[in-house]
Amino acid sequence: MTAALTLDGVSKRYGDFQAVRDLSFEVEKGSICGFLGPNGAGKTSTIRMILGLQPVTAGRITILGADDGRKVRDQIGFLPEERGLYKKMTPVDAIAFFGALKGLPSGEGRKRAREMLVAQGLGEARRKKMKDLSKGMSQKVQLIASVVHRPEFVILDEPFSGLDPVNQQGLEAMIRGLAADGATVLFSTHVMQHAERLCDKVVLLARGRKAFEGTVAEARATTPRFLELEGAIAPEQASGLPGVSGVEVVSDIDGVRVIKAALGRGAQGQDALKAAFLGGLDVRRFELREPGLHDAFIGLTGDNPDQDQSVKAAEAAR
Repeated sequence: MTAALTLDGVSKRYGDFQAVRDLSFEVEKGSICGFLGPNGAGKTSTIRMILGLQPVTAGRITILGADDGRKVRDQIGFLPEERGLYKKMTPVDAIAFFGALKGLPSGEGRKRAREMLVAQGLGEARRKKMKDLSKGMSQKVQLIASVVHRPEFVILDEPFSGLDPVNQQGLEAMIRGLAADGATVLFSTHVMQHAERLCDKVVLLARGRKAFEGTVAEARATTPRFLELEGAIAPEQASGLPGVSGVEVVSDIDGVRVIKAALGRGAQGQDALKAAFLGGLDVRRFELREPGLHDAFIGLTGDNPDQDQSVKAAEAAR
């Protein structure tokens, strides 16, 4: 496959602050790539450089064959993290307006806007003012506005932020539809569950550096399976079980603990369970779990992707 996007040794510095460090990865044409990391890991700075909105400090970016995103901006659709549509416009007017900024004739933009709104269940809302729409509806309208010109490359910055589960599912369906129509999609998020369901590939970013690049399955494979034990169990008792390491107390309520522990490669969960009962441990729940992308991210980076980092504040201040 041919790469639609290539970053080669890209760095970004704001004065003395290093936001992105020697970042390299590729996104293949027609794929969905998750650009993942905690809030403030450097994702938004990277997106701005890809779009040509900020210069790179070092390295090289190629998007759709161009060395500057501004040269192919009419072939790119972008949904920024900071939302904003004119509140007194109707959805049709707003979508057609943004399409016109990308060179789409007004009449064609309005026609596509009506068709796309109906396809997303927003046909009844097309004549309302933007200010009268729910947050979920507004976010769908803004996504439609960013892709009404049928771009080859779509960049979505935290597209799921603030949406309820129903609207999150609807947005996931829209993203799948974009890829099915041949677009390449890069979306940033700190919520791993969306990436697990959507992505052909993920790039994990931590403190401005790439921590991992590969498929979701490959990311999960970097992290061992783990056990969850619940009962009146002391951490040192759990540590003595065969094949168990990295014991962590998840909760402790009146002496009833939930304990999480890694299960070594080749170790068998039933051996740990058998040893627990033979040792007289008070086990009320025993569960063997496969690692998710969230677990893999913590294992690869030491960061919790749901926690804010100082980088976000530093980026916003510049």
